[in-house]
Amino acid sequence: MSPKKEYSLAEIAEFIGSKIVGNSSAVVSNIATLENATKESISFLANKKYHKYIKTTLANAVIVSTSFEIDDRLNYLVSEDPYLAYAKLTTLFKKSIYELDNAIVHPSAVISNESKIGKDVSIGANVVIGPNCIIGNNVIIKSNCSLVQDVEIEDFSVIHNGSVLGSDGFGYAPSKDGYVKIEQLGKLVIGKNVEIGASCTIDRGALDNTEIHDGVKLDNQIQIAHNVVLGENSAIAASCAIAGSTVIGKNFQMGGLSGVLGHLSICDNVTIGAHTLITKSINESGNYIGIMPAQKQKDWAKSSVFIKKRV
Repeated sequence: MSPKKEYSLAEIAEFIGSKIVGNSSAVVSNIATLENATKESISFLANKKYHKYIKTTLANAVIVSTSFEIDDRLNYLVSEDPYLAYAKLTTLFKKSIYELDNAIVHPSAVISNESKIGKDVSIGANVVIGPNCIIGNNVIIKSNCSLVQDVEIEDFSVIHNGSVLGSDGFGYAPSKDGYVKIEQLGKLVIGKNVEIGASCTIDRGALDNTEIHDGVKLDNQIQIAHNVVLGENSAIAASCAIAGSTVIGKNFQMGGLSGVLGHLSICDNVTIGAHTLITKSINESGNYIGIMPAQKQKDWAKSSVFIKKRV
């Protein structure tokens, strides 16, 4: 069991770059929500919906914004961006499973002799790394992942449990005798500081490579097809899919249960709302959404008639 982690508010303030109002010597040993905090907890207020819990929280200290009206009931760490401060703080309390101790390869892992593994890499139980893979330094590959073949992962990236990378893309040519498989000859190239959630599937390219650029963050259960290019610092929520050969720019954000059709081009700084299907290329930055909120069945029947008339 890892030793308990305790930090003074002075240490935390220096680490996250915030100003202390209160007792800088106070010590905390965990992060908690305002509702569930104890006297050993530090919490944060980043959403005004939770402001009501400030009056009742038991937290030793709370990270708040510069606009927050300070009182003398609690200790406060004042930050320009409390949510970002909280994100930084989580690294102090991370569990040992995320920490690297030189090269850690679980004995059940299977690694092809044709692949190369960098320094300080952690490879979990039942991981399979096939031929022609290159894993950079300080990479974490958690249990039950498969890197099928021709996968490159650059430094400091994390692959969560059960993801399949470098699988065959969905490529077939129809013929009178059925479908003829198109062999997938490209690679899957994953950049630095990428985090791929649990049970994601990303295909390697057919001819050109599938590319996931630096800083991309993927939630769980996401499908990215062959030859997709996903620009740096993009973030995609759970259960989304991107069809083949679509090229997406930087800072792309995609809400859950959304999809992008194939062979499209999407410019930088585009946000897609939840449950939206993108069917055409996007050449102008901004927010895009196409969702019908849930209704009672009889109300939806009326709405659908109206929509058909409008179309």
